[in-house]
Amino acid sequence: MKIVCSKTELQNRVNIVLKAVPAKSTMPILECLIIDVKSDTIKLIANDMELGIETIVKGEVIETGTVAINAKVFSEIIRKLPDNDVTIETDGNYLTTILCEKAKFAISGKSSEEFPYLPKVEKQNAVVLSQFTLKEIIRQTVFSISDNESNKIMTGELFEITGNELKVVSLDGHRISIRKIELKEEYEDIKVIVPGKTLIEVSKILSGEFTDEVNLYFTDKHIIFEFDNTVVLSRLIEGEYYKINQMLSSDYETKVTINKKELLSCIDRATLLIKETEKKPIIVKINDKNMELKMNSTIGSMDEEIDITKEGKDIVIGFNPKFLIEALRVIDDEEVDIYLINPKAPCFIRDKEERYIYLILPVNFNSAVQ
Repeated sequence: MKIVCSKTELQNRVNIVLKAVPAKSTMPILECLIIDVKSDTIKLIANDMELGIETIVKGEVIETGTVAINAKVFSEIIRKLPDNDVTIETDGNYLTTILCEKAKFAISGKSSEEFPYLPKVEKQNAVVLSQFTLKEIIRQTVFSISDNESNKIMTGELFEITGNELKVVSLDGHRISIRKIELKEEYEDIKVIVPGKTLIEVSKILSGEFTDEVNLYFTDKHIIFEFDNTVVLSRLIEGEYYKINQMLSSDYETKVTINKKELLSCIDRATLLIKETEKKPIIVKINDKNMELKMNSTIGSMDEEIDITKEGKDIVIGFNPKFLIEALRVIDDEEVDIYLINPKAPCFIRDKEERYIYLILPVNFNSAVQ
């Protein structure tokens, strides 16, 4: 095998497949990436058995062949080479030589026979959306997945397609994030749970451009993302997702309309008084014309007021400030509507069309801090 390609192109493509290389594995072959060279294609492949990535490298094919190389070592070598053309050549014993200007490396490779290539999946009925849209949907929901592996369903996101609407849902037991977008076409109904890890890695690779598209394919066990000469294949999480409609309510006793930036800045300031080890709620006191936010901690206290438009009853309620911050950060609207029922019921941040809904459970607080 012998190829020539630019250092920049090679490094970009290596960085893409690295996302499917496990840091440590009981199968050493999984810590490798595959360079698979056919007559007119240079392909890099990595697979950790949950997430597999293939990407095509632009370059010149001099001799075909395949080799498995330790991904970490190879990526570090490529990263530190001069910005020029790189020649990679493998002999019959898989010894791989990497040449760039006056730099020459020789590293041991191995046969790719044991490597679990991505399964051949029949791709039908691609769901097409812009890379910008998919990247945004992930950004606006993935923060509220659970990192607790004991509840696998919560570590993923629900992708549900009904007609021409895609709904994405994540939850962790304390909050729910929902985003809905309109697709250009109508599709057959789809309901799958995609691992959060997959979505985070896909988001890092997506260009985020309006004009660039991504094709999604769904099977019983896999989701495939296809874009920019790259294929990402991921196992789906098996099981039934939570019936979230039972948790969503349109009832409210209090509705507040508030400047999003002001509210976010105020809560952000309040967190300056919280040590990492502390779990202190922010107390929200809603009156006729303003919202008062209070924080008391071992470091000190804070009290701030923000002008609001209010409908309904006065209320005092406590929240984990982190949950409010993470929801507000991903909302692009200048003003947000917050719906509340009572100090023990969840609050909802949602727009009129319900393109986004963020449900956040309140926390108990000592009445003495009111």
